[in-house]
Amino acid sequence: MTSEPLQIARSCPYAPPAQHVEMRDNGGIARVRLPNGQEAWALSRMDHLRAMMTDPRFSSDRDHPHYPSFRAGAVPSSTGGSRKILINMDPPEHGPARRAITGEFTVRRVAELRPRIQEIVDELIDAMLAGPQPVDLVRAFSLPVPSLVICQMLGVPYADHDFFQAHTATLVNRDTPPDELQETMKALWVYLAELVHGKIREPGDDVLSRQLADGADPEDVVALALLLLVAGHETTANMISLGVLALLERPEQLAALLADPSRTPMAVEELLRYFTIAEYGNSRVAMDDVELAGTTIRAGEAVVSLSNTADHDPEIFPDADRLKLDRGARNHLAFGYGRHQCLGQNLARLELEIVFSTLFRRVPSLRLAVPAGELPFKNDAEIYGVHRLPVTWDA
Repeated sequence: MTSEPLQIARSCPYAPPAQHVEMRDNGGIARVRLPNGQEAWALSRMDHLRAMMTDPRFSSDRDHPHYPSFRAGAVPSSTGGSRKILINMDPPEHGPARRAITGEFTVRRVAELRPRIQEIVDELIDAMLAGPQPVDLVRAFSLPVPSLVICQMLGVPYADHDFFQAHTATLVNRDTPPDELQETMKALWVYLAELVHGKIREPGDDVLSRQLADGADPEDVVALALLLLVAGHETTANMISLGVLALLERPEQLAALLADPSRTPMAVEELLRYFTIAEYGNSRVAMDDVELAGTTIRAGEAVVSLSNTADHDPEIFPDADRLKLDRGARNHLAFGYGRHQCLGQNLARLELEIVFSTLFRRVPSLRLAVPAGELPFKNDAEIYGVHRLPVTWDA
């Protein structure tokens, strides 16, 4: 079967690439060629993606030589140490490793963080209002919110947040050379290893200390810390920026949301569906021959998920290309599906609810400081977002 180059960049910030939509509407399974020349299958229908993500014959091991890569050159190892990150694990090792940390992210445990998250959001808004205008919302607000939250959860000194932001930006940049990626992960691993061993000597009231107290191997705790720091701050930061942009461009929907703040959780779900920023995060490699919707995917073949396209399927979500804050649908793929569904989804939802309900209430005149068409969007394969969001307001 012939393949065509897979388009990575979204031509419109609010819609999947036209090529992906065409694939979805023509059966949902297509042979494609990734930017590094690797051949893969692209899945773009909700039912196909869910079937693939729950089938144990598809592996999440990103160190597998045939795992789909969007980078030129070899795929670097999962960490700078000897342990795999949770998202790279397959059964049987995945189940026990996930169960060991799930309790830290239950709805009840996350709800206990609400007062501190509210405090963080208010402090950042205070600082923004006290400074000069315009301000880049990405640097002043979107990135610091999840950084402060996850650093507090893990017991990481916030003084080191610039280090983490710089290194995670390198990790999610598709154009970063493999050797630089490897060095970045090693630097993070070394830092976190020192942090974890410090907590062995002096435990604190944080996730890492509790994992160690429960008998977890220190290297496994380092791998977990790396995952939570990277996954817990870049993705949420981009959702904050894109959500603010979408609401500013739809003043009538924003006004309705402000008039009834109880609708905020529903609005968050719609924003998550609408952007699905970690579009390719659910990619896999087949470990056996698998027949999916009449197509045989051979052992060793790569499978790429087009989750954003599935989340814009009009058969699943009527009028899917329109942002409807009262849609009320939670059956999207923004957090993945199956055994690798995002561990921190409850935390992300809470952060977004507090951010959107607080920012526009406290800064009702918030507006873009440049035309939306001038904004630089991120089109990396791993995470979609906006690099810079200049805003201003009435003093």
